[in-house]
Amino acid sequence: MKMIRMTTGLLLAGSLLAVAAPAAAQDAGRTWTGPYVGAQLGYAFQPKDSNEVVSFDTNLDGTFGDQVSTAARANAFSPGFCGGGALTSTRAAGCRTDNDSVNWRVHAGYDYQLGTTPFVVGAVAEFGRTHTLMDSVTAFSTTPAFYTMSREYRYGANVRARAGYTRGDTMVYATGGGSWASVYKRFATNNVANTFSFDRRDNAYGWNAGGGIEQRIGDHFSIGAMYLFTGLNDKNRDVNVSGGPATSPFRLVNASGTDMRRAGKYFYFSTVNIVANWRF
Repeated sequence: MKMIRMTTGLLLAGSLLAVAAPAAAQDAGRTWTGPYVGAQLGYAFQPKDSNEVVSFDTNLDGTFGDQVSTAARANAFSPGFCGGGALTSTRAAGCRTDNDSVNWRVHAGYDYQLGTTPFVVGAVAEFGRTHTLMDSVTAFSTTPAFYTMSREYRYGANVRARAGYTRGDTMVYATGGGSWASVYKRFATNNVANTFSFDRRDNAYGWNAGGGIEQRIGDHFSIGAMYLFTGLNDKNRDVNVSGGPATSPFRLVNASGTDMRRAGKYFYFSTVNIVANWRF
């Protein structure tokens, strides 16, 4: 609910910008052609992914989707999964929701107004980070034990194209392009019988798309609001489970152990930001 109120407030603020300029400025306007630099501040939030699961490769052949079975051939992970972090070692206790976060960015770009038409095209590059934007999934075993995999967006960059329509000093635009991010991996479990190894840091690449509104305030300054949706391919690095007794469900098929990974390889999130630009 807090996120919804913040999102609504930011979008309302952006809408008010469209009517903030006096009628004279709407008619005359200023050229949008030229370079600019600026900053953004807002909120990053994720869609619900409560149905995400963890997949297993018990014979280490690189193919996931195997069942981890006990010596009695029962499903060792029959309690199931949840799209969040474990609260206790049992599925019945529920899970924490994923962490949304404040985010900030700095950017530089160039716009070009097509002659005397109201159409503007441009490009912008930006870099930023979030506070604790984290996406988790947990598997629960019959032991009982929990196995939580998390990925945290630390910082990243976007290169975006912009296409806008202006009315005087106000522009509405669509935007989209490519994304890169440094993603930090975490793994947590209360299983002390086995050994777990995984890569903690990874580069993720993807795309972004969204839109916004921008209002010129004088010759050099503009403010606005922007929504952006980002999808990153996280590559799903494996967690290798090894060691422990020979009767461990993780070692019954292959004595070397089992690989596990989260089934959802994409890291999706949205941002709603207030934007300020200095135009040269």
